[in-house]
Amino acid sequence: MTEQKATNITWHAGHVTREERQALTKNKPCCLWLTGLSACGKSTIAVALEQVLIKRGHVAYVLDGDNIRHGLNKNLGFSPEDRTENIRRIGEVAKLFVDAGAIVITSFISPYKDDRNKARAVLQPGEFIEVFVDASVEVCAKRDPKGLYEKALRGEIKNFTGVSPDAPYEAPDKPEIHLASDNMSVEQCVETLLNYLAEKGHLLS
Repeated sequence: MTEQKATNITWHAGHVTREERQALTKNKPCCLWLTGLSACGKSTIAVALEQVLIKRGHVAYVLDGDNIRHGLNKNLGFSPEDRTENIRRIGEVAKLFVDAGAIVITSFISPYKDDRNKARAVLQPGEFIEVFVDASVEVCAKRDPKGLYEKALRGEIKNFTGVSPDAPYEAPDKPEIHLASDNMSVEQCVETLLNYLAEKGHLLS
């Protein structure tokens, strides 16, 4: 766990209630945490879901793994320690988006169960929705638009999740949603997510 380094600081509670924010955003806010191997379809599904939610009048935002590493986490690599810190920071950012009343959709490999559980812990019960975007290494390697799997198999990329011996992927045991993305279309995945959000009361209109 990252130690608190700053001293003489105080948490300042806001003066806007969750109910007031929900009336504005038309959401019961939550975090859809998409996890899975590289090229399993996380980002594609996240972006498609965001588009549908926005068109329906909801406040939604995608936090994408590559985008975050261009800015907030540009100082982190792919060692186990850096992966853990990457997810810790994202969990805190997701919490801020949820506090603001949004449906935040994160798209990160987030390979370690413990890291995902810690991200869940910073949110209120029911706000963290783990979504396992499940596709085999073989399927992901065939889809891979960046050619990363081929490079990893040649040994040109180290610490590549699902390929490198020192970079395992720990699949969720009991995700709220399991998307078999090697057999489901993007549209089917999005519909599954929308149905879940509706059933759990996250879409208020």
